[in-house]
Amino acid sequence: HMVIVQFLTMLVGAGGNAGNQSAVGVIRGLAIGTINGNTWKDYLRQEAKMAAGLSCLIGMTGFIRAAMFRTPWGETIAITTSVFIIVVTSVAIGSTLPLAMKKVGIDPAHSSTTIQVIMDILGVLITVMVSSFVMSFAMFQEEDDGSVDDATYKMDTADTGG
Repeated sequence: HMVIVQFLTMLVGAGGNAGNQSAVGVIRGLAIGTINGNTWKDYLRQEAKMAAGLSCLIGMTGFIRAAMFRTPWGETIAITTSVFIIVVTSVAIGSTLPLAMKKVGIDPAHSSTTIQVIMDILGVLITVMVSSFVMSFAMFQEEDDGSVDDATYKMDTADTGG
């Protein structure tokens, strides 16, 4: 489904940005002392609420963008669901990775670049998994009516010289 590939940059970009913002918030909190052994659970609860709100907002934006480009419904649902899951995952990883790095003695500041790479990989993986699942439903399957489209005809005739 090539339509989904056209949205891939938006999907993985949203994940990297959301995760990076969460990581920066935690890194700052650790640096100035507002996040410590007594406050980290409250901060993570606050980040979970932020992840839910942000993923709904960005998910709706993804839905509107897909609808504006007249993307078929199956792909639109796959894109919207993917961006929702990607943003939730990204905020969760972005807010916990600096804490985990600090716990094992690694400078938490390294988490902001790490989250970008992690979410690029996970974003593609999540998109492929969600798209495969959504597009597996019979209502989104394309019917093969036996006709040949223009692109296939042009490729076939170019190969044979006809």
